[in-house]
Amino acid sequence: MSTTGTTLSDTHAIVVGASRGLGHGIAASLAGAGAHVVGVSRTPASLMDPATTTSTSSVQSEIADATDPAVAVKLLDHYDPDVLVLVAGATPHVATLEQQTWETFSVNWHTDVRIAFVWLRATLLRPVRPGSRVVVFSSGAALNPNGSPLSGGYAGAKATQRFIAGYAAEEAARHGLDIKFTSVMPQFAPQTDIGRTAVKAYAERAGMGVDEYLDQLPFAPLTPEIAGSAVVELVHADPASVAPAYILNGGGLKPLP
Repeated sequence: MSTTGTTLSDTHAIVVGASRGLGHGIAASLAGAGAHVVGVSRTPASLMDPATTTSTSSVQSEIADATDPAVAVKLLDHYDPDVLVLVAGATPHVATLEQQTWETFSVNWHTDVRIAFVWLRATLLRPVRPGSRVVVFSSGAALNPNGSPLSGGYAGAKATQRFIAGYAAEEAARHGLDIKFTSVMPQFAPQTDIGRTAVKAYAERAGMGVDEYLDQLPFAPLTPEIAGSAVVELVHADPASVAPAYILNGGGLKPLP
């Protein structure tokens, strides 16, 4: 992947889901690279605390419900970003199928999929400024042929997020909008709440300890810092070199066909 530029000082970014996990790492990395970052979350993010970042002048917190279409429109209009990163999502209910209810099974459809739909639709209707980058965080579970049997509808919801990003890219091209849409499929990230819960559940199912389970994976685990570096890389990159979708783990980004 070729890259351009060395700083993001002229970049205005919105990170939806910036208060924890991968979103927190992404917001911190973008701010550290010089971008002006707005972190959207339901709860305050420690990133916005002067004690945790040297870039507080370029980071602003917006406490809001990212599933609300009016919030997406309002924040896109107000901040006019050229980078939008969607990382927010619900923590799936970890249980086998017979232990789920429809409400627990579908939680990621009502949150993760809705966020992707609401924000990507808004980027097309507004539309966002030419040359903008939109990065949608899905999940490696979406690529698993067996889905994610201990997390209800999670795998299907994350696959649908990738579909929505593809639909948005097609519409942007059809209407001559210069907007680059990219899906990122992160694999196990045990430092995050969702990743920690998933790793523990699947390790127990396999009769292994957590460390043993992680050691037998064919890739290094993902961290919020690696996710942040990956997004900075995507934002720096020449748009022509950016793939429609990537796998992301501790080894970095790998383009998907």
